[in-house]
Amino acid sequence: MADFTPVPGGDAAHNAVSGNFPEPSRSSDASVLPGCARAHALALLRLCDPYAKASGVTALRDAVRNGVEHWYPARRLDVAEVADSTDLAGGGDERDVGIPGRPVAPQLVSPRELKHRAVTSVEGRAALLHALAHIEFNAINLALDALWRFDGLPAEYYDDWLQVAAEEAYHFSLLSTHLKTLGDGYYYGCFPAHDGLWEMARRTSGDWLARLALVPRTLEARGLDASPPIRAKLASAGDAEGAAILDIILRDEIGHVAIGNRWYRWGCERAGCDPIETYARLAVQYSAPRLRGPFNLEARRAAGFDDDELAALQAGA
Repeated sequence: MADFTPVPGGDAAHNAVSGNFPEPSRSSDASVLPGCARAHALALLRLCDPYAKASGVTALRDAVRNGVEHWYPARRLDVAEVADSTDLAGGGDERDVGIPGRPVAPQLVSPRELKHRAVTSVEGRAALLHALAHIEFNAINLALDALWRFDGLPAEYYDDWLQVAAEEAYHFSLLSTHLKTLGDGYYYGCFPAHDGLWEMARRTSGDWLARLALVPRTLEARGLDASPPIRAKLASAGDAEGAAILDIILRDEIGHVAIGNRWYRWGCERAGCDPIETYARLAVQYSAPRLRGPFNLEARRAAGFDDDELAALQAGA
């Protein structure tokens, strides 16, 4: 396995280092044990209030750190274990009833229906911040889904993705709070949004390796490329606080993508498959979007992409 260490950043970045991991624990059946952190993650994933979800993730991280809750990797969870009478009706996998929990607003529409606004206006800046907050809210859900859905993995895997969820919750809180400072009419839910990030999670719900390849290493890694120009837009519009928030997000997202790289390579190594060839196959199989430059190569290298992977990325752009 390639040896890399991400640049200093959030706690998730410090955890994303390569190494040898123990075999997954297959000991006790968590159905008879209290404090299952993965069941708690599932309950938070189904929670509709974004602010309660964000604060709940932080509380879960603290509970795991303090030894109050534990992962029980051998346990296969079912949504019914945390279901209640307010479950949302819907089709699809019965394991996914009420997943993810979302507020009534924002209204979800096709990306083509979203109106483009110049950030030189307050409304345009609010729309941009709202779009970023929506991405971070989805990122909380993605990290929580990675915790409950995939069993039988090392405890370090669950620790990593819980820290990611906590940092995404922090990003959401920063953005949603800053959005409100632009005026009484601006808050999370005041603009429509799209569902692109969760759509890929839905497609890869039954394939752990594909989830790692196509969510953190593709869609979330795209955020590494997008952050610098977005930050420049906010700064040029005089929004120094918004630009500073983007600095925090880029720093932390490098660590999140590094975690995706770490576990993707671990999975490829255990499966005896080539990471680059496997990525190309999974991208076609699950209809991943074609990535186009310019790419933030410095951030991608810091997140653990090696030269061969970056060459393949640029060749396919």
